[in-house]
Amino acid sequence: MSLVARKLEAEGVSTVVLGSARDIVEEVGVPRFVFTDLPLGNPCGPPHDRDAQLINVTLALRLVESALSPRTTVQANASWPDDAWRQTFMEPDSQIQSQ
Repeated sequence: MSLVARKLEAEGVSTVVLGSARDIVEEVGVPRFVFTDLPLGNPCGPPHDRDAQLINVTLALRLVESALSPRTTVQANASWPDDAWRQTFMEPDSQIQSQ
């Protein structure tokens, strides 16, 4: 998505990326990035948590309006219901079991 965002920006379409892989997204150099420290695949918040998702999407839309320079990153104040995902994130077998 980061590369798509760069291409769209080159064509004049404003973009903002919401994501969890900060090092990768910042290395690609997207114009605007909202970092959410959440499990991969859940950049807007936990499933069915409309309030959390609305907060993160609103932050992203405001960033489109307010970013003063290219490659602007803001960190969302997002949280997951528990931190168990951090322990299993790098363990391939546990990722399969938790799905």
